[in-house]
Amino acid sequence: MIERFLSKTKFTSQEDFVKNFKIRVPENFNFGYDVVDEWAKDAPGKIALCWTNDYGRVRKFTFAEMKEYTDRTAAYFLSLGIRKGDRVMLMLKRRYEFWFSIIALHKIGAITIPATHLLTKHDIVYRNRAAEIKMIVCAGEDNILNHVREALADSPSVETVISVGPKVAEGFEDFYKGLEDAPEFEKPLHPNTNDDISLMYFTSGTSGEPKMVAHDFTYPLGHIATGCFWHNLNEHSLHLTVADTGWGKAVWGKLYGQWIAGATVFVYDHEKFVPADILQMIQDYKITSLCAPPTVFRFLIREDLTQYDLSSLKYCTIAGEALNPVVYEKFYEQTGIKLMEGFGQTETALSIATFPWMKPKPGSMGMPNPQYHVGLLKDDGTQAGPNEHGQIVIYTDKGKPLGLFKEYYRNPSLTRSVWHDGIYYTGDVAWHDEDGYFWFIGRIDDVIKSSGYRIGPFEVESALMTHPAVLECAITGVPDEIRGQVVKATVVLTAAYKEKAGEELIKELQNHVKQETAPYKYPRVIEFVDALPKTISGKIRRVEIRKSDEK
Repeated sequence: MIERFLSKTKFTSQEDFVKNFKIRVPENFNFGYDVVDEWAKDAPGKIALCWTNDYGRVRKFTFAEMKEYTDRTAAYFLSLGIRKGDRVMLMLKRRYEFWFSIIALHKIGAITIPATHLLTKHDIVYRNRAAEIKMIVCAGEDNILNHVREALADSPSVETVISVGPKVAEGFEDFYKGLEDAPEFEKPLHPNTNDDISLMYFTSGTSGEPKMVAHDFTYPLGHIATGCFWHNLNEHSLHLTVADTGWGKAVWGKLYGQWIAGATVFVYDHEKFVPADILQMIQDYKITSLCAPPTVFRFLIREDLTQYDLSSLKYCTIAGEALNPVVYEKFYEQTGIKLMEGFGQTETALSIATFPWMKPKPGSMGMPNPQYHVGLLKDDGTQAGPNEHGQIVIYTDKGKPLGLFKEYYRNPSLTRSVWHDGIYYTGDVAWHDEDGYFWFIGRIDDVIKSSGYRIGPFEVESALMTHPAVLECAITGVPDEIRGQVVKATVVLTAAYKEKAGEELIKELQNHVKQETAPYKYPRVIEFVDALPKTISGKIRRVEIRKSDEK
């Protein structure tokens, strides 16, 4: 499959990758027809999806079955009036119906809006009205069905709501009855062009309502680097990315690049994250590749890994937040596997990564993906040199690169605020070393300015994480009359230290940071908490901590 899009598919160095990585973009590319259906034709019996849940139920779908189900789903959606350009929201958790639905919508030329099942009535109404959503497909569970039903009175654009079960409430269409009754699928004559919008995510910023990030139909090709090279997958791989389908990481790690590589996507549908369960899945299903946010790996290294046979696991990648070096080192000590970090945003595909031919530097994101022209700009607009802080930017003066978003939907002023004069400004701050490796500092809003020093939260968090008392931590700045801001650490303690929370431990942690990094970075304020506020993707919500401190 990958040969259809790349003239060269094997690389031996970053120099080779930068020089020879070129993606061929077909006219009117459609992932449903050009990848899923092509696999069904070339290798119909190949397993596309291996799904299991926390009740022990198992389903496996070949590419031939995936074509059949997505065709039937597309026919069903067409019978309900869904057409090219219509917006459809999917609230399907980790249910396999997500894969049926998103591919079906691609085949129709409609716009998929994945969403978390944790949305409340207010969240759903906002999305329905902002995007003029025409249909919602959701998991048939009481809390989800109730929130969707409550939102309908204030959502005039929504014409149809569908439940995939187990419950089908009054007013909801039955997904599986619809599949049974659907007519034979007839491919639309002109389902899409490359510039049409295929996918939209509502993504939260530091203030205001969520932004609508719109991607065009070429976006899946932007993830060739993600699946084929960063995840290092091939036709024999069984890959697990830990992500809910409402999060952008799902299409990063559970769909596009993985199926272009020919890998089998493994899905563990569970209600509560239990580290031991993930390890059990790796052992029982012989998973070969794992991608997860740092939060997951922080918990995995606290388990007794000797109790599991992890011999099938050959490759691990990590993204979502910067990787603390102590997590890298401990996981490597216990498994012999090096965590290969990557960086990107909802607005992009993989932008910077540690690729297989590179020697990882613990804590570094790696080097730029050659499909993007990445730079670091200082506050004065000049390029940052080695060891200088700058905002990560992507240059677009030679055209929009694959994987970069099309626009913030229906908000041209917001789009122009971050993308103008041939430059997309990510809002993330980093530095690069003499070897060209990039190191994450934090969001622009997260950088702390204290007594003239600029302090990135990640560097202080990494220092704190080396202390055995610290399970997780978040660094923020709090106002100070003399210094402008001072560093605050919000800390979750390990079980062995929970009874020791107090002034003595605060002093110990402060002195530890002074020993691990520059003394001016130490946290003058430390608060112990039971848990950190996080997004569904596992990212720490420092903005919530700052808001709480302001109150």
